[in-house]
Amino acid sequence: MHAEAMSVGFGEHRPPYVFAGEPRGLEYELFAAAAQAGGMHVDAHFGPNARQRKMLDEDGLDALSSMYLPAEIDAHFSEPYVTYHDMAVALAERQLSITSVDDLASLSVSSFKHASRLLGEQFKRMAAVNPAYREERRQLQRNLLLYAKRVDVVVGDPLIIAFFNSEVAGQVDTRQPVRWYPIFAPLHYRGVFREAEQRDRFNHGLSEIRRNGTYARIEAHYKESLKHVYPQP
Repeated sequence: MHAEAMSVGFGEHRPPYVFAGEPRGLEYELFAAAAQAGGMHVDAHFGPNARQRKMLDEDGLDALSSMYLPAEIDAHFSEPYVTYHDMAVALAERQLSITSVDDLASLSVSSFKHASRLLGEQFKRMAAVNPAYREERRQLQRNLLLYAKRVDVVVGDPLIIAFFNSEVAGQVDTRQPVRWYPIFAPLHYRGVFREAEQRDRFNHGLSEIRRNGTYARIEAHYKESLKHVYPQP
């Protein structure tokens, strides 16, 4: 029996979680595996989050791959299936003492687009009063700023920052030691579906891939490939 096709919106290029236009990445593969275990086949569409949400509202998509703020959209949310753990990172030579978000207020900070909406009220307040706070549309820009010593601190998921080191290595010295500051709680993202029935099947599939080891194998593949820069617990 053929799996039911399900059109799913994935965000823009955010490796190693999402590779725009390619059927790979930690987020993509976890979603696709859970969907398959629930009897559905993913037909992926890549693009900006705002456009994807509009397509979901207008019945152009069956689901979105990851959402964190349930209050912002009226649809059916799955169980959490992928976790981003954003951290602050700085060159070790700066010897910064960062134990809370408030410590960023006096520093120049580069973060990802919409970080001030996603990383909590404390971070939102810091961003609002810090004239040296900025958000980058291009993920690799943070790596360039960090290693070129043009900002004090970069905020982002270590897997994403580590991935882009290879893409900027010809422009900056990515061998410089860095220090990671785990001052943010992990963000557990959910899939969001127009139909409750598809959400339920996805949840069933997610439970199955957690049980049979598929989830752990996919996650380990991406974390193992970047373990030389990924801060282990």
